[in-house]
Amino acid sequence: MPVPKAELHLHIEGTLEPELAFALAARNGVELPYADTDALREAYRFEDLQSFLNLYYELMAVLRTEQDFEDLADAYLARAAAQGVRHAEIFFDPQAHLSRGVAMDTVVDGLWRALERGERTHGVSTRLIMCFLRDESAESALAALDAAKPHLDRITGVGLDSAEVGHPPAKFREVYEAAAALGLRRVAHAGEEGPPEYITEALDVLGVERVDHGLRCMEDPALVERLVRDRVPLTLCPLSNVRLRTVDTLADHPLPAMLDAGLLCTVNSDDPAYFGGYAGDNFDAVRDTLGLGPERLRELARNSFLAAFLDDDEERRARYLAEVEAYVFP
Repeated sequence: MPVPKAELHLHIEGTLEPELAFALAARNGVELPYADTDALREAYRFEDLQSFLNLYYELMAVLRTEQDFEDLADAYLARAAAQGVRHAEIFFDPQAHLSRGVAMDTVVDGLWRALERGERTHGVSTRLIMCFLRDESAESALAALDAAKPHLDRITGVGLDSAEVGHPPAKFREVYEAAAALGLRRVAHAGEEGPPEYITEALDVLGVERVDHGLRCMEDPALVERLVRDRVPLTLCPLSNVRLRTVDTLADHPLPAMLDAGLLCTVNSDDPAYFGGYAGDNFDAVRDTLGLGPERLRELARNSFLAAFLDDDEERRARYLAEVEAYVFP
């Protein structure tokens, strides 16, 4: 069994494996522009973030019904559990579905049907985080937040994702203030393709508690010092960074230097169906390529539970941390 871990940076739409995409397409009468699953996998060769996003949104067309979202989440939980995930905080992109005529109720109710039984069926506890698309308008984000209000008993927080460059965090000041007033936790993608200044802005303007990606913080020593001092978690996604050309090769990844600097780093899968690996695969990759030994891997696993939004269940957090400390690496 892999080391117990929490996954804190996972887009549920990014877990859509080609086989499930074709199955849902057949069920919903959607014609995909690919001959078969092999042809679709060939399309998973990206030049940058935008080339990935184009395919990511294209394939969302197969997600139509509550059953589709339930099947998607259930398939992820099964794969994640097999790779040692004990707790998952799962992103979803409501605007991408609302714009296709798929109601918020359909998305949340479908996901929740899988998530509420996730601990019984897969041994994985969950939280749900609603992300705003930063390349859409702030008004669209506010409308999505308004549509989510009947479901806030099942939504823990808000996030910010999609195309980063040219869409600074400050664009979403108002919607994050509204989310904070509703008692929602706040995270945001920053410092993936965007500059370190976006990380600072996400902290100062949006009030985020975790930074998703954040690897470009290493370009700003003062920012690193701040992140270390304030124990701001970073949800890194190594295999994603390679697939999207944020780093040229995994051997170039700054994770070891980030850990050496004292940053509270976690390792996650981002969009695993597209980027070649789930949470355990990312752990294996950094172990094998970056030479991280058992104590560094234990640190990453420990960090994942420390960074999780489990403030309402500290007993659970303590139990997960105890599992990490008791784990014997092979």
